[in-house]
Amino acid sequence: MVAAGLYFITTNVFKLLHGYVLFSFQQVKEEKTTEKPPAQTAKKEKIAIDQTFETGEKIGDLVIPKINARLPIYHGTDEDELQKGVGHFAGSVLPGEEDNSVLSGHRDTVFRKLGEVGKGDRLIVEAVYGTFTYKVKKVRIVDADDRTVIVPKPRATLTVSTCYPFDFIGAAPERYVLVADLIKG
Repeated sequence: MVAAGLYFITTNVFKLLHGYVLFSFQQVKEEKTTEKPPAQTAKKEKIAIDQTFETGEKIGDLVIPKINARLPIYHGTDEDELQKGVGHFAGSVLPGEEDNSVLSGHRDTVFRKLGEVGKGDRLIVEAVYGTFTYKVKKVRIVDADDRTVIVPKPRATLTVSTCYPFDFIGAAPERYVLVADLIKG
């Protein structure tokens, strides 16, 4: 029992410290950057981005003004990408494109304050190919195996998900999901 307790404490302490350092670093980086001028208004015609990324390659940053966060986005959602920041689900379109772009992250690292973000808040993707501003239209709590978060959408949509509840220890049974529409890009 003692050995199991020590194992649990050491593995989770490392993960929590890693997340804290990553999150703190991103907040400091956000404070040092200046705000960029707003991008053009999103057009009604279908948006297609002529850009491809390798797994693990940085796409850009997810800026969440409500929680003063700037989080790096990496292509892919394997543990390697999620340890570095936010993962872009490779089976979805790139942020800014017409359809559903899906981003995920760990609740105990980059998304520790995501629960403070809700309907009406802005999510900004500053990608290497452009800047896209989204407005959260819906917050959902779904089961961990719910695949409706990755379904196609009729317009440019950003879906951001993390494990839920935020204070749950171990593998969380649900997901906290933000669904946002593109308003500028």
